[in-house]
Amino acid sequence: MAAGLQVTLARLAGLLLSLFVLPCAEGGKVLVLPMEGSHWLSMRDVVQVLHTRGHQAVVVVPEVNIHFKKEDFFTMITYAVPYTQDEYIHLLKCGVPLIFAKQHFLKTFAESMTIMKNVSAFYESCCVELLHNKTLISHLNSSSFDVVLTDPVNPCGAVLAKYLNIPTVNFLRFLPCGLDSEATQCPDPPSYIPRLLTMNSDHMTFLQRVKNMLYHLPMMYICHVTLTPIVNLASELFQRDVSLKYILSHGSVWLFRGDFVLDYPKPLMPNMVFIGGINCAHRKPLPQVCIGVFVQPMFLAEYSPKEDLFN
Repeated sequence: MAAGLQVTLARLAGLLLSLFVLPCAEGGKVLVLPMEGSHWLSMRDVVQVLHTRGHQAVVVVPEVNIHFKKEDFFTMITYAVPYTQDEYIHLLKCGVPLIFAKQHFLKTFAESMTIMKNVSAFYESCCVELLHNKTLISHLNSSSFDVVLTDPVNPCGAVLAKYLNIPTVNFLRFLPCGLDSEATQCPDPPSYIPRLLTMNSDHMTFLQRVKNMLYHLPMMYICHVTLTPIVNLASELFQRDVSLKYILSHGSVWLFRGDFVLDYPKPLMPNMVFIGGINCAHRKPLPQVCIGVFVQPMFLAEYSPKEDLFN
């Protein structure tokens, strides 16, 4: 598995470099606009491989963060945000109790929307501070970057890449509301492709297909509430009305941290690539306790209750 992961990382780095490699052997410059949390932990390995191949990476992050640390294989630039570290940590933790709460669905949904609005407001404020930082934007614009590597779950990076007119590589697991399919003009029929968390398979009954269609209604509301501030900010930046689809369509390559082992087969465009193996970069042996929890039910399922398992 380790050898396979090394091959995956090497191929991924080669794919990124093919976007901006020159006839000579000089290294390129990569502007990295990552997302907080586990999103960055996967992207970090890609940045490290790019460094080993002689390329310069500049990572731009808010000064209030959790996982972004200075490393010797990239240059980190921070910008100020109107939040403290304690406020940010509290914001991230406030949604944890909802995972275990036993209450009516509508109450859980209402509380979840409140949390999403607060998180969205935080990332909007971060994006405002980044895009309105004229000194930083001028520095990035004059640095002649060859490519932007960003996670479009936080669309601010995609907005900045479009504004700077730099080829973009999107590094993600998926986007809500099918925005990844819309931006790439990829077919995404709900009658064929099961939606996330619907528990539908790729062989759906009529009612399951109806459920798949209705899934869009709450998701569109969630996306409208959480993403509209970024769209308004982008429209202000470009001084005309723009859509998120327009911003994301600037992406040259889409790297999805998934594969058909985890997801049902679906249509893909030529610039959409699955790189699911990268999630195993920091693997650890599974504890024997966990192995027993999974193996024992599978073992018992092979026998009827009346059989003696020890004879």
